[in-house]
Amino acid sequence: MLKGYGMSLSGNCYKVKLALTQLGLPFEWHEVDLRGGEQRTSQFLRMNPNGKVPVLQIDEQTFLPESNAILYYLGQGTPLMPQSKLEQAQVMQWLFFEQYSHEPYIAVARFIVKLAGRPASREQELQNCIVNGYKALDVMEQHLARHNFFVSNQYSIADIALYAYTHKAEDGGFSLDNYPAIRAWMSRVTQQPKHIPM
Repeated sequence: MLKGYGMSLSGNCYKVKLALTQLGLPFEWHEVDLRGGEQRTSQFLRMNPNGKVPVLQIDEQTFLPESNAILYYLGQGTPLMPQSKLEQAQVMQWLFFEQYSHEPYIAVARFIVKLAGRPASREQELQNCIVNGYKALDVMEQHLARHNFFVSNQYSIADIALYAYTHKAEDGGFSLDNYPAIRAWMSRVTQQPKHIPM
């Protein structure tokens, strides 16, 4: 049975739980106590030397870290991954966008505001996150104004990756009032079979 290791408050970990659930794969979930430093123990570092969650345990000896790599692994040969070579590349395009242009700002803003209590020492960093996070939301809005989902109007791992932190963007101080296409897309995501809340 597959085993997931992560923290339920993390959007990156939520991606993995959502994909596993929607694919109907049996799995065990193990909460990792990040505040207590469990990710730095020798046992955890054997699974992921980078000391980060999530990690998917595939068998006794095989561990796969990085949320979007896990999504790619789980999505292969399923309805969550398009079939054509170009569409698969477009899925990857959005996964890279999420990791480089979206998550570093929207997820970090959420952490600073909701989990760290918005300390004054991080206010400048937060404002930078807000500016760049809105740039990412603008890109998404433009695309979703013309498409129901991110690739070929088909729900895929690209949508899972981008939904995880977008639907919690307001936790970081973002307003989605001016993003009707994103709001409509989020509603479509929640209507997918076996959807689970974060």
